[in-house]
Amino acid sequence: MSRALGGYDDVSPETRKRVLQAAQELGYEPNITARQLQKRRTDTIGLILPSFNPRFSDPFFSEFLTGVVEETTQRSFDLLVSTDVTTEDETSRYLKFIRSRRVDGFIVVRTQRQDSRITLLKKHNYPFVAFGRVEGENDFPFIDEDGEQGIQQIVNHLIELGHTRFACISEPTYLMKSYLRVQGFRKALAEHGLPIDESRIIAGGFRQKSGQQIGGQLLDLDDPPTAIVAVNDLLALGAMRAARERGLVIGQDVSITGFDDIVLAEYAHPPLTTVHQPARRIGTMLCRMLVKLINRESLDQKQVVLQPELIVRQSTGPRRR
Repeated sequence: MSRALGGYDDVSPETRKRVLQAAQELGYEPNITARQLQKRRTDTIGLILPSFNPRFSDPFFSEFLTGVVEETTQRSFDLLVSTDVTTEDETSRYLKFIRSRRVDGFIVVRTQRQDSRITLLKKHNYPFVAFGRVEGENDFPFIDEDGEQGIQQIVNHLIELGHTRFACISEPTYLMKSYLRVQGFRKALAEHGLPIDESRIIAGGFRQKSGQQIGGQLLDLDDPPTAIVAVNDLLALGAMRAARERGLVIGQDVSITGFDDIVLAEYAHPPLTTVHQPARRIGTMLCRMLVKLINRESLDQKQVVLQPELIVRQSTGPRRR
């Protein structure tokens, strides 16, 4: 009976059908814990949120998490999301899970330029996949969007509209994605022979409040930028609020852009020009990759860099001043 319920190949389809029917009539439920002990696995994937600024309220992360949850459910895995913010050293949280073997593998998010979490997981040869890259050798499975190229597309679009006075609002640049997007900003300006004013490349937080504060600071300059490039949509939405507070018409007096194409971007006032990033699909793809690693199956593609898609909306327009 146990082999029929376990789906073993040496049980005929007819026998399996009769056993499953009998189990259903008797109300039998398999002992999941016993199965996990037999396999020496937990059938659980771990997602440890960064200690600083957990992202449940971020629409992009919510979409990403939806993709992960849907895929884990489809593959009969559980997802353990750790939000413990009491430990300052993030690697100690990973080490705790590794030693207890509470999960079979990890999805690492918000990769850093120098990422001790990835160093630790590689050292322990523990299954993991990452959403993003690191500086140096990327000899591990990851999925990333080409953020550098995405911001270059944004800047090229704005230059075509006649803009020459630029500013950039960034997340902290110890994060690899933010660093690459700022590098894309610098590279695009240099390629067009435009000056790079480092005082107008300002790193702040992650959300609207930071974008509003930095956006206001930039717009209050004696010679304010006519185009503000934000490295995520929430920062851009904050900068848009700062512009409205100063009586500016977005898309006419000042152009503002984002990155990620969250749901709010399309319904902003005006709708936000941004770079589309398929958050839900990325979550699904990462989970699928990790399950293959846990099952010791070969990956079709170990490293995936998605090409960005520029979405032009009404928050950008020709330079007027």
